[in-house]
Amino acid sequence: MSGSVAVEPAGVALLNPLADGGRAARLRRPIEAWLARHAPGVSLLVPGHVEAAQAMLTILAPCTRVALIGGDGSLHRLLPALLQGGHRVGLVSAGSGNDVARALGVAELDWPQALAYALHAPVAPVDLGRFDSDQEVGCFVSSLSMGFDAAVAARAHRVPRLLRGRQRYLWATLRELWHARPRELRVWADGRPVHDGPALLAALLNTPTYGCGIPAAPDARMDDHWFDLLLAGDIGRLRALRLFPALLRGQHRRAPGVAMHGLRSLRIEADTPWPLAVDGEVMAPTRRLTVQMLPKALYLAGAHRFARQGALPTG
Repeated sequence: MSGSVAVEPAGVALLNPLADGGRAARLRRPIEAWLARHAPGVSLLVPGHVEAAQAMLTILAPCTRVALIGGDGSLHRLLPALLQGGHRVGLVSAGSGNDVARALGVAELDWPQALAYALHAPVAPVDLGRFDSDQEVGCFVSSLSMGFDAAVAARAHRVPRLLRGRQRYLWATLRELWHARPRELRVWADGRPVHDGPALLAALLNTPTYGCGIPAAPDARMDDHWFDLLLAGDIGRLRALRLFPALLRGQHRRAPGVAMHGLRSLRIEADTPWPLAVDGEVMAPTRRLTVQMLPKALYLAGAHRFARQGALPTG
C-alpha cells in the first residue's frame, strides 16, 4: 500500500536451558514473569535441544526480533536458522563465554536490562566468517581457532562444574600447557603466505576477546570487514607459560614469536590434524581450513553503536 510503514514482526525470546552447563534453565520462570509484565506480546521459547530450536526459528516470520538467552555457543548453533530467516538478534548473556555480548557492551547487564535491550535496541549488521574444514562447513560470529587454544576450549568443556566463566578457561589452559607443542603449519592471509613452520596456535577473531574475555585482538570490530589473526609460532611450554599473563592483559602483540595480521580470507594447511574450535564450540580436528569474510551478514541489537562510538569497551 502506498505510504505504508514497514513494521518489524512481534519478537520472541528464546532460552537455551542447556547454556552454562544447564544453569540457564533457572531463568525460565523469572523471564516468563518479566515478559508477562513488561512485554506481554513476546513469547518465550524453551527448546530442549538444538534441532527443536532450529525448527522453532524456521517457522517465524522473516526478520523477527529474537532475544537469544544463552552464550556464544547458543548463537553459533542457531546461526543457520537465524540467517535463513533474516532474523534480528538481541543477546542476553547466559553462557560460559559471552564474547559476542561483551563486544556489544551488554555482557555486564543484568538479565532484565539485557532482555529489554535485546527486544528494543536498534539493530545493525555485523560481519561473519564462513569456514570450511576437512569435515565441517559453517559460520562463526566471534572466533575460530586451531591448535593450542582450540585444545583449551575442548578441555574447558570437561572442567569441574564448580568453575564458571573465565575460571573454566584458566584451569583448562594451565592443564593443557603440559601437552603444548608446536606443529608444522602453513598459513596464507588474503592469498599471501605469512607463516611456514612450527606454530603453537592460530586464532582468527572477529571480536576483541575470546575464551571468556581474553583480549587476544583488542582492536577487533565486528563491522569493519576485517578479521584479526593471532599467530603464535615456535613457542615451547615455558615461553607459552610466560606469554599467557601478557595475553590476559592484551600485551602479547609484541612478544617474541607472536604475529598479528588483518585479513579477509584465510587458508591453513597442517601436516597432522589440529584441534579446531569455532565460537568456543569444539569441532573435529582438521588438517585443512579456509575462511571467507561474510560482510554485513547478521543483524545484532546494539551493533549500531560501533559506527557511532567506535569500538566498545570489552569489560
